[in-house]
Amino acid sequence: MTTPSGPDILRYTAFSDDPEGGNPAGVVLDASALDAPGMLAVAADVGYSETAFVTATDGRTLTVRYFSPKAEVSFCGHATLATAVAVADRLGAGDLLFRTRAGDVPVTVSTGPDGTPLATMTSVEPYVEDIAPDALAEALAALDWPAADLDPAFPPRVAYAGARHLVLAAATRERLADLAYDFDRLAALMTAVDLTTVQLLWRESPSVFHVRDPFPVGGVVEDPATGAAALALGAYLRDLGLVAPPATLTLHQGHDLGRPATLTVTVPPSATPYIQVTGTAVPIPA
Repeated sequence: MTTPSGPDILRYTAFSDDPEGGNPAGVVLDASALDAPGMLAVAADVGYSETAFVTATDGRTLTVRYFSPKAEVSFCGHATLATAVAVADRLGAGDLLFRTRAGDVPVTVSTGPDGTPLATMTSVEPYVEDIAPDALAEALAALDWPAADLDPAFPPRVAYAGARHLVLAAATRERLADLAYDFDRLAALMTAVDLTTVQLLWRESPSVFHVRDPFPVGGVVEDPATGAAALALGAYLRDLGLVAPPATLTLHQGHDLGRPATLTVTVPPSATPYIQVTGTAVPIPA
């Protein structure tokens, strides 16, 4: 619904059951009256890393666009999860289909054991590709990460599951925690090679990872929880043989920002290419 002063904007945090945790997202359930500049203006005013705009609905099928404060993105996982829970709060749990610029994304909303909503989204078909040596060198220079600080078990790659992410693995938790990068330099590189975030990770155990996602191309220093990157990471780990599917992975994100989030990634065998990510979302009090 659109109010006289503009669209009705909901605010949810994704991948946490605490409004002070996870990644906040704006949700506009009726953006039919907005054009792209209007959506960008709303996203900039909201100020979150992304706002989701439902431009059309057909039952439980939603056409959705996503905007950061600076640009449109093809797909956003945490805003998808937030939107799915917002819709389920009104229509009830069940299956939804998100029609996005990256493709169709099925989402199922259920109720967890503690009564909180759980949303599971299924990726578009993922892929993993090499990163050019000069682009990798520029990324590491912008991050101020010496190549010697990388974990050699995790080769740098670009992974896609709706958006493109450069995957880089730190050799230690301390390296991951020490993130002070050149915002403009990294943004310029990411624009040049079409990256949405950089997925930085450290492996705590075979199924537990800690991750961080710089997002300067969206005008945001860092994302507290990044569903699209989690999906891409699942594809990366399977493609490189770093997990044995079927596998369930736990990603911890946002702790270094004081907004802890938990993302559960399901990695099926390659015969079923699509990766899934599950989490909860709750409204942010006005």
